[in-house]
Formats: sequence, structure tokens, C-alpha cells
Amino acid sequence: MPIIFNKYYPLRTIVFFLGEGLLILLSLLITDWFFTSSGLFYLDLGIILLQAFLVTMIFQLCLYFFDLYDLASDLTLTHTITRMTQAFGVGCIILGTVYYTIPFMMLSGRVFWAAYVVICLSVSIWRGAYYLILRKRLFVQGVIIVGTGEFASDIAREIEGVHDSIYKIIRFIGESEPEFNPNLASVSRELSPVEELEDDHEIERVIIALDDRRGVMPINTLLDYKIHGIPIENGVTFYERVTGKILVEKLAPSWIIFSDGFSVSRWKYQVKRMIDISLSLTLLFCSLPILILTALLIKFESPGPVFYLQKRVGFKNKEFNVIKFRSMGVDAEKNGAVWAQENDDRVTRVGKVIRKLRIDELPQLFNVLRGEMSLVGPRPERQVFVDRLKEVIPFYAIRHELKPGVTGWAQVCYPYGASEEDALKKLEYDLYYMKNMSIALDLLVIFKTIKTVLFRVGAR
Repeated sequence: MPIIFNKYYPLRTIVFFLGEGLLILLSLLITDWFFTSSGLFYLDLGIILLQAFLVTMIFQLCLYFFDLYDLASDLTLTHTITRMTQAFGVGCIILGTVYYTIPFMMLSGRVFWAAYVVICLSVSIWRGAYYLILRKRLFVQGVIIVGTGEFASDIAREIEGVHDSIYKIIRFIGESEPEFNPNLASVSRELSPVEELEDDHEIERVIIALDDRRGVMPINTLLDYKIHGIPIENGVTFYERVTGKILVEKLAPSWIIFSDGFSVSRWKYQVKRMIDISLSLTLLFCSLPILILTALLIKFESPGPVFYLQKRVGFKNKEFNVIKFRSMGVDAEKNGAVWAQENDDRVTRVGKVIRKLRIDELPQLFNVLRGEMSLVGPRPERQVFVDRLKEVIPFYAIRHELKPGVTGWAQVCYPYGASEEDALKKLEYDLYYMKNMSIALDLLVIFKTIKTVLFRVGAR
């Protein structure tokens, strides 16, 4: 399975994405050739390719921002076409702006709108065919799960609970029926000898997901499977690879000790710091009018300071003052620290707006410039919550071995959390980020954050 930006992506998904891009590109080139060719195939091929690449890039970005590359849930073709039309409509507006700024990139109106019709038809057919592949569960890998307990059910939910899964559970190995088995995969007490699988070409992977391995691991049989070319995979590693998070409750300290990752080289740290400073300065400069307007609105609406300073636990457990625009009344925590709630009545009218738009987070860029935070990393929490979460959540303290971030992998992958259970779920993503941290992954998080802010996902 290919790794892109330190994140695993199924080959089938990559082929779908690239194939759709090629389809848009060819639709533009063929339409342009049909209307403008005079017998020779493109005297100005370079500029036409550039124009076609521009349209393809913008249209695919819009498809991404409208969640049309998130195929975990079963979308109807009608719903897809509706959202696709909206995405392409936004794409046309963006292209209009680009064409006004850079006129030589503009396709002729006749070519563009003819190509637009061809693109809509071809992409609809392409997606209809791909949805059929997903529904028929074609091009999937058959797996055996050794275990039928809670751990095995957690993995089964990730395999069978999403529409675009590239895996299919063929068999469970264990003493009892698993809690989650929607496709009624067979259950066997023992792992069959590898010789009995020679005619069963569906079995391509074995996943070890035992709640307790003592005395029950079929070592000799697993060795035979391995020698015969069938991959054997630890359940925690498999779960990390397919979900982008680490299953904390099933994690053993030895897995962290012996696994790759969880370390930052001096070079990587320096590059990350340079990116933090340059992007923070750029964002502050670009958002200066918004910052000034927000400060004035906060001051006019209610008495008190414009900025809200709050102690948070940062790198190496050192406390620092995180800087935010004040979105609550000055006496919001007179009764002590509490988790933020949905429709929190402590939030002011201006506060509701700036929270929805994430404008209240912008002053944290000053924390980044001061070296207390990074643009990307685990979100900092207050000491009172940290002390409580360390007691109930294993490995929670590890997250303080990195600088906290203005945004993070957990923030773009999990909705806003305000409970101990949510903190556990977000820690799964934070540990994944710590294990796989790279500049490329940081850029992916920033890109996903832009989408989250534009569509106001998870704000509270």
C-alpha cells in the first residue's frame, strides 16, 4: 500500500484519483482539438497543456473540498452529481478570477463550455463505475483475523464499517462469535494449515488481534503462512495503517519502543521551525484587517480585555500562556475550569462568530513566533485536565514531548472533543502524528485545516 505524506493510501484509491484527473485533462484536450485543430495536432501544445492542467487542478481541488474523495460512506450517484455540480460551479468562479488576473491562461468560451459538458458526463460515468466496484467489493484483499474478542471487533469495524474498505474478512479464529461480524464471516477454533489454503486465493493477509496472547498464539502455523508468502501483521500496526491513528487501549510499551518513528532529527526540527516562522508571519500579515476588526468588535460588545491569556501545558510539561481572542464574558470561569460545551451560554455574540470561523485562534500565531507552539502538533490542554487525563488514559504524557500546535492531525481527523472519551480518541491521532511526523505530513495537516476552516467543521 503506497505511502504519501507519511499516510497510507490504497492503490485503488490512488488509481481512482489519478484516473479522474486524467479524464478531466483528456476531456479538455480532445474538446480543444475538435474545435481548433486544422489538421495538425497542436502547434501550441505547451500552452494548451498548461491551460488544461490548470482547469484539472482547480476542479479536483473543488471535488476534494466538497468531500467527493471521501468515500467511506455510501453516496448515491444522484447525491454525487449534485455535489459535483456545486464543486464545478465553485471551480468556474475560481477560474474566472484566475483568467481575469492571467488572461493568457484562458480557454475560449466555446471550448471551455463544451469541455465542461464532456467533463460532467465522463466524470459521472467514471464515478458510477467506481461506486459499482465499491458495492460489489471488487479488488479487495481477503484477511483472516486471529482473535474474536474486543480487539478483533475494533479491527473488524474499521474493515467492514467503511464503504471503501480494501479488505474483506474471510474468517475469524477463536473460541467464540465476535461481537462485530456484519458479513457473517466464518469462525474457526484453529488456524487451518497453509496447505489447505492453496486453492483459497482470497486469503492474502493474517492479522493478529488477540486480547491475550499468552499460550494461544499459533506460532508454528503462522510461520508456515509467512514462509508461503502470506503477510502476518500485528493488529495495532494494521489498525494504524488503515485508520491514521493508534489504538491506545491495546498498545503495549514494547510496540512503541521497537517501532520506527517517535523521534525528530535536528535537521527536521530546524526546517519545521523555519516553516513555522515564515508561515506565521505570512498569515499574520494577510489577516491583519481581520485581526483589527475582531479586536474592535470584541471591545465594543463587552467590557474586558481583547485577548484572553490562559495557562496551558506545553513542551516538556512547561506551562505557557496561550493567546486567543476573548470569546466569552470576563467571568466565564468564575466557578472553575470546565470543558467547552456546544451552545455554551458563556460565549458572547461576537465569540460565536469568531469561534465558528476559527478567528479566535489566530493570535496563537504569536505563540508560534515566541517558540512556545508550532503550527502543527498536539493541541495544548490546561494543567487541571492534563493531571486528570494522565490518570485515566495510558501514554497521555507522551504528547508533551512535542511542541503543541495551533492545528494538528487530531483536529483535522476528529470532531471537536470536550470529554475524557474524546481526549482518548484524539490521543490516538496525536500518537500517530508523533510516530509519523514529517514536513510533508505537516503540510497535509495545514491543507486539511484550510478545508476544515472553510467548511466550519468541528468548531465550538
